[in-house]
Amino acid sequence: MNHQVVVRPLPAAARTAVPWKNGGGVTREIAGSPEGAGTADFRWRVSLAEVAGDGPFSAFPGVDRTLTMVEGDGMELTVAGRPRLVESLYEPRDFAGDVATDCRLLGGPVVNFNVMWRRDAVAAPPAVAVVRGALPVADALVVALSDAGAELGGRTLGRYDAALVDGPAHLVAKGPVAVVTGM
Repeated sequence: MNHQVVVRPLPAAARTAVPWKNGGGVTREIAGSPEGAGTADFRWRVSLAEVAGDGPFSAFPGVDRTLTMVEGDGMELTVAGRPRLVESLYEPRDFAGDVATDCRLLGGPVVNFNVMWRRDAVAAPPAVAVVRGALPVADALVVALSDAGAELGGRTLGRYDAALVDGPAHLVAKGPVAVVTGM
């Protein structure tokens, strides 16, 4: 059986910045399910968050998340009372979205790549990997995380451009690229 590959581009330039309730930054949604769902009713959601200052993260009851810092000098998160240092770029970190989480920036603003999902709405947690080089991908969300960009299914992805891939495709990650599967 021959499966038709569909690559749906999600350009960074088309995203709108939404301020956080606490004023500590803005979020730009990349993709979510169901499409158009808000923060109260998404099944899964992928976004880029610009953290401009110290303060609490928003609580998301019943939600788990993977955070990957993609710009900045780092931050110290206190998750459920336990400190967690986030000082390396492109290292996915998992934590519960419904426990108290506070952030202290280590050297100015940061940008985080966030994947969030409702525990009761997905069969298994999505997998988040940051890759480089040439490799096959299938049924995934692909996001270029640097100016080096990527090539995917004949399309060029610049910094923070993304694409939803339905079926198998060839990815050439010229710099760090997030690949999210299992959504």
